[in-house]
Amino acid sequence: MNIIPISLPTPFYIGPVNVYLIAEDPVTLIDTGPKTKEASEALRDGMRRAGFLASDLRRIVLTHAHEDHCGLARSLRDQAKNAEVLVHDWETGHLVGRLEHEENRALLVRAGVPDNEISAMRRLYEDVRKYADSFADHEYNSLKDDAELEFETGVLKVVHTPGHTPGSCSFVREADRTIIAGDCVLKRITPNPILSPDPVDKSRRFHSLAEYLVSLARLRSFAPTLVHGGHGEPVNDYEELFQSLRARDSAKTIAGHKFGSAYRSHSLGCFPPTVSRRG
Repeated sequence: MNIIPISLPTPFYIGPVNVYLIAEDPVTLIDTGPKTKEASEALRDGMRRAGFLASDLRRIVLTHAHEDHCGLARSLRDQAKNAEVLVHDWETGHLVGRLEHEENRALLVRAGVPDNEISAMRRLYEDVRKYADSFADHEYNSLKDDAELEFETGVLKVVHTPGHTPGSCSFVREADRTIIAGDCVLKRITPNPILSPDPVDKSRRFHSLAEYLVSLARLRSFAPTLVHGGHGEPVNDYEELFQSLRARDSAKTIAGHKFGSAYRSHSLGCFPPTVSRRG
């Protein structure tokens, strides 16, 4: 199976995003990059170097629905004359902004987030949202755990790996134990489990960190030889990374319970206040 990584610029602090072209029938793109002129041109150039045009795409598969991963999905679908778009049912970012539902705000209020910070977050997300187009319910199909995406020379197994988002998915080629993991596995960046409503009961908080640790363990069960992430270089030492992430995220859980608001204040200081305007 010919998996071709393509690096695309983003306007975000995290820097470039990796998308993956599966260069065989049916021609498939896993993730798309943000809706910017720079990302669109870089994707077009990357596909052209591989011998393909956007019109050749037959499937667009999303690891998750953050703007840097799904932003060009609608445009590419239209260029490809209605290529199939696939995303897990527990994702919502491709439908509307992440703070547009009342249950999202209710979670933040219950967690003790001050009103002024909620307002600032909403303004930030309104700015970020312009980097992706929304889909109606009938415009995409669902990724199902343990389903298989068939290709000319093999299959990719769909593995639901919630944590970074509730509907995050990874794709495993069991023949050589290669994984495309989106933001579930990143070599030099913390793949933050994000506060989200529980998809089953939206009045409750989704246990993002606990689910994320389970997802890491599930990917470990495939004994991966190579993991392609959503940002940065690929991982060929997954066991070492797994042990490091498990220890660090377990420590986060302990610290959060032990230090409470002091830990929250420290955490806020670790992140930049705004989206970078690069690009």
